[in-house]
Amino acid sequence: MKKQLLYRVLGLLAVLFILSILTFALLYIAPGDPAEKRLSSQGVAITKEVLEAERLRLGLLRPFFVRFGEWFFGIIRGDFGISFKDDLPVAPKLAAGLQNTLILAFSSLFVSILISVPLGIISAVRENSVLDHVVRLLSFIGNSLPNFLISVLLMYVFCIWLDVFPIIATGSLQGLFLPAVSLAIPMSGRFVRQIRAEVLRELGADYVTGLRARGVSEKNVLVNNVLYNCMGHIFTIIALQIGILMGGSVVIETIFRWPGMGDLVMDAINARDYPVVMGFVVIMGTIYVVINFLSDILCQVIDPRVEA
Repeated sequence: MKKQLLYRVLGLLAVLFILSILTFALLYIAPGDPAEKRLSSQGVAITKEVLEAERLRLGLLRPFFVRFGEWFFGIIRGDFGISFKDDLPVAPKLAAGLQNTLILAFSSLFVSILISVPLGIISAVRENSVLDHVVRLLSFIGNSLPNFLISVLLMYVFCIWLDVFPIIATGSLQGLFLPAVSLAIPMSGRFVRQIRAEVLRELGADYVTGLRARGVSEKNVLVNNVLYNCMGHIFTIIALQIGILMGGSVVIETIFRWPGMGDLVMDAINARDYPVVMGFVVIMGTIYVVINFLSDILCQVIDPRVEA
């Protein structure tokens, strides 16, 4: 077990290293000049000499592997570099954005669990009933609608028509509601279908037939056996969604101007602020692979039948 864990950890570190060098290479060859973008935003008259001096100051004239090595070893020490946009440290910016992104992600995840787990179980237990067809239809519609369309519709109804919530989310609880719901609706659609399929699979197992033949009540069969055996798979589904949420909230944060990582990285991309973009990629990649790793381990703890 310890050897397997060691191999998994080494594999995760290798994935993160490959991700970082590929992202750095893509930004290195990407069109656009950070020095020119910075000078333009400051209203400086751009000449060849001024542009070359700014590139030299930002370190853009150094060889690729020198720049990557300095950045990578800085990341290992917790130093994410200096922003090209305003010469401020990148780490505090990312920390503030990460906090708000985590709040948004876990809020939407909480709403999704409250909606999808009961509906998925009920839909499976009442298979092919009117309620089952309604739940499946709603989950299909929710899963089909893109996040940006849901957010625009919610913004029009609740911000413009009813004037209940602010158009621009200011980081408050009231501003959190619509972004969280925009992320929760399509996620709930996926959860309902996956949970329904998992519960149906367990209900069709031989041990359920045996329990019913021995006179065990349906409530006991469902709660103490079926749901217990489903917990590992349901937990894995939910855990994997956290990583997707962290990266997928970029569009929603931009639309509602929620002060999270997504809003920060979109401004950084427009400004060619590559240290911020690279820091975002590293943090999101680390969160995703760590959650994958922990979900596999915890799933095995919950259900020992699952191999690591």
